[in-house]
Amino acid sequence: MTRVAEIMTEDPVTIQPSQSIGTAIALMRQGIFRRLPVVENGRLVGIVTDRDMRRATNSPILLHETWYDNFLLEHIEVGSCMTSNPTTLSPDADILEAAVIMRSRKIGGIPIVRGDVLVGIITETDLLDHLIELLEAE
Repeated sequence: MTRVAEIMTEDPVTIQPSQSIGTAIALMRQGIFRRLPVVENGRLVGIVTDRDMRRATNSPILLHETWYDNFLLEHIEVGSCMTSNPTTLSPDADILEAAVIMRSRKIGGIPIVRGDVLVGIITETDLLDHLIELLEAE
């Protein structure tokens, strides 16, 4: 049995719910991630994804100007578009459980917590990297 702790990304980049979605987008682009755990006072309170950002800033039925986009990016808080109380796992969980949850809920990552304190994140990429290692070892 491989535990989540063995393949998760430890100490992931996080954002606070009061920070702007512009900041979240910049962090995602800089680190090439698609999701950020949202932490407040050391505790996990949500998760925000690149898809959440697109939904918050783009409406296919509204036309708007660049200044308006910039306004939205700096004035909409992450807390208004994050998923609160996301699915989480313990570092001791089996990676099979993580894979089954991601597949059944159609999510790309799961925050890993000890209590409600974030200790890592496991993503599809982590699972695929582990699978590649196993297959190459055969």
